[in-house]
Formats: sequence, C-alpha cells, structure tokens
Amino acid sequence: MALYNDSKFLAHNTDKAFTVEHNPGAKPPHSGIYRCMGCGKEIVAEESRQFPPQNHHEHSPAQGKIRWRMIVYADHDPK
Repeated sequence: MALYNDSKFLAHNTDKAFTVEHNPGAKPPHSGIYRCMGCGKEIVAEESRQFPPQNHHEHSPAQGKIRWRMIVYADHDPK
C-alpha cells in the first residue's frame, strides 16, 4: 500500500484512469504509482515508458495474470 506523510500534497480523484488495468510491457498513459492487482506489488512508472515485462515478478495461479492499475497520479502540471 502506498504511504504518505503530508495529506496537503494529495487530493482525492475519481477519474476513470484509476480503474484501467494495464498489461506488462504496455506504456502507461500517466506517470505515477501503479499496483499489481494480483499480488499487490507497487512500482513507479513514467508516462510512455513501458511497464516491466511479464517475467518481472512471479504470480501463483490464484493471483492470476500481472495487471497494473494506477493508484497515485503524478501531476506534472499542478493547478
């Protein structure tokens, strides 16, 4: 689970981008922290730079395929 120290640097958002799951090797549409929905492993991913390949980490059959979901969006253009 992603942690933070100061809530003034985070804001709640319900954008659909937080619900999209991405495959290994795909290019993320946004920079941020992504979580594997099978095992909970978290990574930092940069916009348009590929996610780790399928063999980045192993899953048990119960965990299913590796699939990344954005949990924290890195806003490069703060308002």
